[in-house]
Amino acid sequence: GLYNRPSALIVSYLTLPFTTWILTSFIRDLPNELEEAALIDGCSRLRILTHVLLPLMGPAIASTGLLSFILAWNEFLFALTFILTDENRTVPVAIGLLTGSSRYEYPFGQIMAASVTVTLPLLVLVLIFQRKIVAGLTSGAVKG
Repeated sequence: GLYNRPSALIVSYLTLPFTTWILTSFIRDLPNELEEAALIDGCSRLRILTHVLLPLMGPAIASTGLLSFILAWNEFLFALTFILTDENRTVPVAIGLLTGSSRYEYPFGQIMAASVTVTLPLLVLVLIFQRKIVAGLTSGAVKG
């Protein structure tokens, strides 16, 4: 029952291993002593997760979330495969299916205008979260 529904795209984007891969490498770099110290202080596992680990993972979650959003926003193959009707189509597929008035005309101007318009929200998000992206991507780069 997922064919030709936006929920098919949501399920396929959530199963992408990209976010798991990035967050796993970041979590491995967190010192185990933080969790042990919180356990000694009497914190439960849930409180350790919410009050100790998640605040430390803020930059990694922000950068991973933004990069996953960009991947899903620009994704073409799943959207072309799973969605058939025009009302459910994503923007990259709609731009790819733009045609001219004849078989020999290719609408370069319309495609370029649509591409720039679609890129603007991503540009705004990257400018807003620029510091978090850099902090999240470089947090595990230096040892010592």
